[in-house]
Amino acid sequence: MTRSPPATALNTSIDPDEVARFSALAGQWWDPNGAFRPLHKFNPARLGYIHSQVCGHFGRDGTGSMPFLGLRVLDIGCGGGLVSEPMARLGADVLGADASAQNIGAASAHASAQGLPIDYRQTSAEQLAQQNESFEVILNLEVIEHVLNPALFIADCARLLRPGGLMIIATLNRTLKSYALAVIGAEYVLGWVPRGTHDWSKFITPVEMRALLVKARLEVTGATGVSYHPLSGRWSLNSDLEVNYMMSAAMPAQSGP
Repeated sequence: MTRSPPATALNTSIDPDEVARFSALAGQWWDPNGAFRPLHKFNPARLGYIHSQVCGHFGRDGTGSMPFLGLRVLDIGCGGGLVSEPMARLGADVLGADASAQNIGAASAHASAQGLPIDYRQTSAEQLAQQNESFEVILNLEVIEHVLNPALFIADCARLLRPGGLMIIATLNRTLKSYALAVIGAEYVLGWVPRGTHDWSKFITPVEMRALLVKARLEVTGATGVSYHPLSGRWSLNSDLEVNYMMSAAMPAQSGP
């Protein structure tokens, strides 16, 4: 079962400690050899999954140069924009949201230098829901393991999804294997990410994730594991959900009351 949020987290998903941690690293988002080096390595695999899921769900021609044209995409917890920028290049109307002002500053500066018209905002899922924003696609990537209240976070994201829309989640499973590789290995042995980046107790199993999505009235449409191959230095999609995994879920075209 997913953990119960602390009393202070009942009405918000934002964890101030996590915001501060990532804010301190904001200047390194676009350094492929810096603190976010693993995400740079991970990006091709997750972008490939996003591309295939979105094109398949909306019946888009994936061979075209701008298959996401006309789709409004929310990149929640966008960080420095490592995914927001590729989405914009694929033709999407992108809103990148993050609770950290420093992250939004870094993302905005980089997008401006690239000439990409991305709407970056320092905000949260709950604030966007209160403003009645809505999207065809929500990208929820490596975020939920850093929030205070996962159930509230997923519910607020679901409120933002238009009927027939698609949400894609990437996160970490809570297994002994993930503790050994994603925490001990990545943080303490290899030093890929700063120590303390991940709290293993906040990882969410695929079963728990499905339950959160179903409770938010979403229909799970797919799941895949993502594994790292040390010899090639690349990530690939496979059936192993023991460590990293991605999941897609759709809002029914005719959502009930």
